[in-house]
Amino acid sequence: MLHREGMINSARLLAAYDEQLRTDAETPSAVSVTRLGPLRLVTFAGGRGFVTYRDLGGADAEAIRRLVPEALAHYRADPEISRVEWKTRGHDHAPGLPEALLDNGFIPEEPESIMLGEARLLAVDVPLPEGVTLRRVTEEADVRAMAAMQDEVFGDPVSDDTANALLRRLARKDGMELWVAEAAGRIVSAGRLEPVEGTDFAGIWGGATRDEWRGRGIYRALTAARAQSALGMGKTLINSDSTEYSRPILERSGLVKVSTTTPYTISLRSRA
Repeated sequence: MLHREGMINSARLLAAYDEQLRTDAETPSAVSVTRLGPLRLVTFAGGRGFVTYRDLGGADAEAIRRLVPEALAHYRADPEISRVEWKTRGHDHAPGLPEALLDNGFIPEEPESIMLGEARLLAVDVPLPEGVTLRRVTEEADVRAMAAMQDEVFGDPVSDDTANALLRRLARKDGMELWVAEAAGRIVSAGRLEPVEGTDFAGIWGGATRDEWRGRGIYRALTAARAQSALGMGKTLINSDSTEYSRPILERSGLVKVSTTTPYTISLRSRA
């Protein structure tokens, strides 16, 4: 009986995800959005294209084989676009899509788990190691330190790009919050909270913890703090695309894996 209840709950959460999040709510910072059949062809600042959709409208493999190069042609016509991501979900009916993406030059990245759950299940008191504190950050110096730490943890070159994007978001006052955990004045873990306007959801993203601080409850405490803030905004559901580092922590907190998402990316041209 418990297994069946869990299945029903997962199905309910996934239905809410598809209905509420796979719309313009998914891309609030889009510069432009063009429709191509069932696809939403999104352009972001910085030369990024992003392909998403609620579903593919029952398209068969032949129709999908046509959609992929048509979407690419849209971005190739824009000289500002240097990189395109096609966001796939494991529960979609999309016959032949992976093959069509590969045939057109897309490269799959690591799959992530789509995690969903009730914010109240995460909003609990989690003890922190001695000397570790949590806080929201808004000042430019703090945001840059946070972004640099995340670049290091994710194995990316430290650059100003992430920090600049976060600072632009903060300036728009769209509800995004940045949270960090610190020890001895050094950021050891961080993540952001993104309430989704017009939905029941807030997303938790960008979770990163330095290797030597993992396994000590810090990320879970950071997640709990963000969930508490989400509840304060009236958001009752939490969503996250999670790596294998964070998935077990979120499952212990009460979120459930309802599907997977695999980004396929392609570089169109190098930027000067």
